[in-house]
Amino acid sequence: MGVFVFLPLVLPLSAWPVARLAELRLDPRTATRLLTAVASVMALCSTLCLALLMVVGTAQLPGNPLPDGWSDPEVRAAVPQDEIAGKAAIPALILVAAVCVRTLWWHHRVTRRARRALAGLPAASVVVLPEATPYAYALPGGGRDRVVVTTSLLRGLSSPERRALFAHERAHLRAGHHRHLLAVRLAARANPFLVPLRTAVVYTTERWADEDAARAVGSRRVVARAIGKAALLSGGSSVPTFAGAAGLSGSGGFAGFSGGFAGFASGGPVPRRVAALLAPAPTARSWPSVFTAVGLAAWGAAVGTLLSAMSSANSAVTMILILHAATPL
Repeated sequence: MGVFVFLPLVLPLSAWPVARLAELRLDPRTATRLLTAVASVMALCSTLCLALLMVVGTAQLPGNPLPDGWSDPEVRAAVPQDEIAGKAAIPALILVAAVCVRTLWWHHRVTRRARRALAGLPAASVVVLPEATPYAYALPGGGRDRVVVTTSLLRGLSSPERRALFAHERAHLRAGHHRHLLAVRLAARANPFLVPLRTAVVYTTERWADEDAARAVGSRRVVARAIGKAALLSGGSSVPTFAGAAGLSGSGGFAGFSGGFAGFASGGPVPRRVAALLAPAPTARSWPSVFTAVGLAAWGAAVGTLLSAMSSANSAVTMILILHAATPL
């Protein structure tokens, strides 16, 4: 097993180039699926790595319930610096488990509260709230998907721009973007090196919805104007919407993720989304060519993911065989 047990902890660094290039060069559908898959596999592998190290560390603690043979020198020799790495893995794995459970609990809690808040309203796919704060978001599940929008936001948009807004939010629901975003959020909790992939997926899901909305309304410029107006109307205000509180779609859906006027001024994601919509539509392809920068980055991430999976599998099999040999019959 040796040093290979540590590789899944650091191999997520190999995915950083593709996280950035995928935002700029790949079709948003391809980028979202690629980055979600890479982040999920690498997070599982790094968590397995911590679990294997924890076994070695736990076996060294006095009074542990593990068989005595698991603390034999042969078992400890399978992990370099076993005394430090094994014991450090115990609190690390506990922390990973705690933050992942907390993320799932928060997701469930906020989703349930959002559904309860809308329970007394008509069972329609679109809910218009008479509020002065402009925002909109998509609420998935609960027996039906719903789009929630406030009257103040609708008043600030023209009829074509309203259609773009609704098409954007319905695209989120139709493509199940909340699943991609929850997966990368958990992955980033399991391994902080995967945070850039989570950030990239937040952006690519918005771009995916933008492109679907542009096809639905037949105009990329209309969608670009709707995004810009939503950002200006929000004025940088922080809206405690379902999506923003749950961390599932940027910072609160179509208007919330726009980032308001401050987003325009600071060069945040809104200008990039608008610029992408004013440019020609991206070419859909299942995998980028290896002779491009994004292709090399994608293949690098794929190789890193494969090495992470192979390293964790090799370490797991080796540890099982060693522990089996050390366990008395």
